[in-house]
Amino acid sequence: MTKTIPQSKNETGPKSVNKGIFKWLLVVFLLLVLAGFAWVYSQYSQFVSEPISNHKTVIHLTIAPGSSVTKVANQLHQQGFMAEPKWFAWYVRYQNKQQVIKAGEFEIQPQWTVDELLDGLENAKNIQYPVTIVAGHTVQQTLKMIQALPKIKQELDIDDIQSLQTLLNIEKTIDTKYPYANIEGLLLPETYHYEAGDSDKEIVLRAHQALQATLDQAWRERDKNLPYQTPYQALTMASIVEKETGISSERPLIAGVFIRRMKIGMRLQTDPTVIYGIGQSYDGNIRKKDLLKKTAYNTYKIDGLPPTPIALPSAEAIQAALKPAKTKALYFVAKGGGEHYFSKTLEEHNRAVQKYLLSK
Repeated sequence: MTKTIPQSKNETGPKSVNKGIFKWLLVVFLLLVLAGFAWVYSQYSQFVSEPISNHKTVIHLTIAPGSSVTKVANQLHQQGFMAEPKWFAWYVRYQNKQQVIKAGEFEIQPQWTVDELLDGLENAKNIQYPVTIVAGHTVQQTLKMIQALPKIKQELDIDDIQSLQTLLNIEKTIDTKYPYANIEGLLLPETYHYEAGDSDKEIVLRAHQALQATLDQAWRERDKNLPYQTPYQALTMASIVEKETGISSERPLIAGVFIRRMKIGMRLQTDPTVIYGIGQSYDGNIRKKDLLKKTAYNTYKIDGLPPTPIALPSAEAIQAALKPAKTKALYFVAKGGGEHYFSKTLEEHNRAVQKYLLSK
């Protein structure tokens, strides 16, 4: 009978080999898992610490109402500001900051980290665009300029004079010869700001309200014994002053000249009113026939002020009309560089005209 010799405990068999392979595979798997975690962590660290773009310029990001995190991430990616949009979408949800995604137009800086981007989206105000209403321009010029602004919503029909009068609470009858005259001068020239999607109507109303507030305050603080019955007459004078000079220091003096003329019953005799009366046919020159033709605005032929302002007067011109300089001058003539020479008598004025105008 053959005896079976028992194997040594140290002798390897199939089961021992399988266990060794399993342990080796487990180690490899754990190493791969650790390597994966290390890679994810390095990518995460890089994602949260590095700038969101290597671009040098700022971009404007427009977020539509109801936009998801994913949509915003893709918008950024399309503009070169987010290499991994899926990471951004995941990160926002992980941080529970979906609420920072709000509608509007925002300025995005390329050097921001992802956390700075989230802070920017959460705290930033919409981009503001400037619009400057120019003193001395007509209201028609200004309305056209406002409607040509970028990213402005057009709600006004600037050819519908009746609706414009209603908007500005004007009840005067429209003069078809001067259709914009009844709303002339009723916007305050200064720089305003608007956001993308704001309307032309909003800007016009803001400028009108600013004009009303400025005129009301200046009227309350006006000098005594001025030849105005209403603030509107003062506004009309301010528009003439605005058109006569661009030199701030001269405005009170020119207002003083016109007020002195009114007080002694002398006609204003100012060319800008003649030009307004000529209307669209004005070609850059005032001819003798224009001075002789009686219109509602020809202050060489009518007494006192014209019926409406002739342009948009600045706050400084309004102030000058209601706090004019005390002067004995009755005449002035342009002497170059925008400045004027002021004269007390007609003889002195004629000499100044000969020196500054006719000699040239």
